[in-house]
Amino acid sequence: MPALQVMIVAVLIKRLGGGQQIVAFPVFKRDERSPSLKKERRSYIKVMSKTVKKIWNWFTTVFVAVVVILALLLVGARLIGLQVFTVLSGSMEPTYHVGSLIYVKDVDPYELESGDVITFMLDEDTVATHRIVEVVPDETDSTVVRFKTKGDANEAEDGSLVHYKNVIGSPVFTIPKLGYVANYIQNPPGTYIAISAGAILLLLVFLPDLFGSDEDEEKKQKKKQGKFEQPR
Repeated sequence: MPALQVMIVAVLIKRLGGGQQIVAFPVFKRDERSPSLKKERRSYIKVMSKTVKKIWNWFTTVFVAVVVILALLLVGARLIGLQVFTVLSGSMEPTYHVGSLIYVKDVDPYELESGDVITFMLDEDTVATHRIVEVVPDETDSTVVRFKTKGDANEAEDGSLVHYKNVIGSPVFTIPKLGYVANYIQNPPGTYIAISAGAILLLLVFLPDLFGSDEDEEKKQKKKQGKFEQPR
């Protein structure tokens, strides 16, 4: 049982017979130096530290999973031969929504037909994704083929034909909204935020191991000291 400390408290009550009556009674206060209290505190701190560690592990796991998934979606696709583009206009609504990320695979231009969707170089700086409405063979060279294209949401066909050498590929699937993330990361300040997030990720992954190794070392040292300590 924890040690108790007696405190004498003087209580002034109402006057009796022109005088004052003082009543003293003991109030018990737990001794903060009590070994059992220290044990309770250590136990409480231990429980809290475990709870915080669980929350921390959960947070880092979710954060790492999100970063890994984004990395696979934005970068990993290139490893399997897919090119990734962000839809910046609504010319292909509702097939491809603005802000979507489209994944494009290489395609043989000679196998393309009317109705196929292609991603192509519109000019040196612009990439477009439209649907083929007509395949136009070259009149003088049978090895050359061009495509007349049109956006699904556009009323008019594109003004110029697409040369087969300007065809990048054909979209295989799309992820809505992810294009906003990709576009943000590729330009400042999103690039700096992405780099910072990567640095934080490394800290989240390695810091717990560093602290854990220090704690394990301290425990080992305490055990060694306990073994060599002679009983009194």
